[in-house]
Amino acid sequence: MKNIKVLGSGCTNCKTTAQIIKEIAEANGVEINLEKVEDLSQIMAYGVMSTPAVIIDEQLIHKGSVPTRELVESWFAVPNQ
Repeated sequence: MKNIKVLGSGCTNCKTTAQIIKEIAEANGVEINLEKVEDLSQIMAYGVMSTPAVIIDEQLIHKGSVPTRELVESWFAVPNQ
């Protein structure tokens, strides 16, 4: 299971980001724990100055815009073995 946080003020872009992540995770059969973080002090603790931002397993992987569907899909891709 991936722990995902969407950091932001609850704006439309933040909600859209969370929805895209949820849809793509479900479509790919990936279990996620999706948390929306709107507390400014928690957002600042990640060093984020522009939102929405996405944290996966405590790693900052995107900030400042709504990610494309293709980018989100790459976050859930299984690496070649």
